[in-house]
Amino acid sequence: MDQAVIGPAEDPLVLFDTWYRDAAGQERLPDAMTLATVTEAVRPSARMVLLKSYGADGFVFYTNTLSRKGREIESHPYAALCLYWKSTNRQIRVEGRLTPVTAAEADAYFASRARESQLAAWASLQSETLPQRATLVERYRSAEGRYSGGPVPRPPHWSGYRLTPDSIEFWQDVPNRLHDRMLFERGGAGAWQTRRLYP
Repeated sequence: MDQAVIGPAEDPLVLFDTWYRDAAGQERLPDAMTLATVTEAVRPSARMVLLKSYGADGFVFYTNTLSRKGREIESHPYAALCLYWKSTNRQIRVEGRLTPVTAAEADAYFASRARESQLAAWASLQSETLPQRATLVERYRSAEGRYSGGPVPRPPHWSGYRLTPDSIEFWQDVPNRLHDRMLFERGGAGAWQTRRLYP
């Protein structure tokens, strides 16, 4: 109980990969994460999205850019991510700036999706008012007919964002609530600086 779990000398992106892989073997959706953005009224706005890739350049997810989250990102391109895995009793928080992925990246990921998901991207006017469920089904069937027999192209409003981290915080559950927390923050030269936090 008196031993630190997280070492300050660790590379946070390597540590993220280790923790993610640990969770991937036990969680049904290890890539599920909360994405918190900021509204035009400077109020918090959060929802769950799926982490699709990560690495030294950041953390990537995909969405409809005309959705509420897309509009919020357009106005305030800073966000926070939070991943929590009950199986390993670990949490990771990431904060930073969002930038669009390249068209080539978006095309490649869209092409890898199930055809039903591709058609749904055309059918949904994400975050807009839906008069009745039947309208969504009709839009899906229309897209199905439009692209019958051929590939489904990526909608121009469907793409991804990459969050480049300014900070990454790791939290590990420890008995008696003596949890271990380590905060990694980017310094002026891009090097990571660390601080251990009280739980």
